[in-house]
Amino acid sequence: MSTYQTKPGVRALMRHRLQNQKEVQRLRKSFSVKEKLFKLVEFINAQTILFYLSMSEEVETWRMIEKAIVLGKNVAAPFLARNNAQLIPAALTDCSVSVQTGPYAVCQPRCLHPLPLRMIDLIIVPALAFDKKGNRIGRGKGYYDRFLHSLPRTIPTVGLAFDFQVFDRLSCIEPSDFPVDKVLYA
Repeated sequence: MSTYQTKPGVRALMRHRLQNQKEVQRLRKSFSVKEKLFKLVEFINAQTILFYLSMSEEVETWRMIEKAIVLGKNVAAPFLARNNAQLIPAALTDCSVSVQTGPYAVCQPRCLHPLPLRMIDLIIVPALAFDKKGNRIGRGKGYYDRFLHSLPRTIPTVGLAFDFQVFDRLSCIEPSDFPVDKVLYA
């Protein structure tokens, strides 16, 4: 088995690739991914969307969130409750003033205004790697896997990635790893 087909190997490779991507490429590809997302029927029909708040090397979601709010969408972002390792969708109205650094240096809403799960129409999911079937490898804490396993499968899930994060097949997927319905990448 190649080191790239173990979770630690895939994570190390992806962190290296993400850190070495030029910022201009990251923003250009992020714009392309945004265009694909905003054309999806699931996005167009969604009233409430749970977005992740992107870290500096990930597909940039901050502009997507701002645009979604302008379009009249309700937006939520993950609030990480570190004491019980739970992801809680929290309402977000303005990225510039209503976020703070949370556990693991991840941005999250400053105030916890939990959003009822029944209101969520679409979930945008991060990962370090995906495969073409929607399998994903996250950062290793399991917040999204636990959260997604607790929801009805009827809520669409979309992963956002750069082309180098998408494998034909990831062989190190475990039953606890929750796949997404679609992966958009550029």
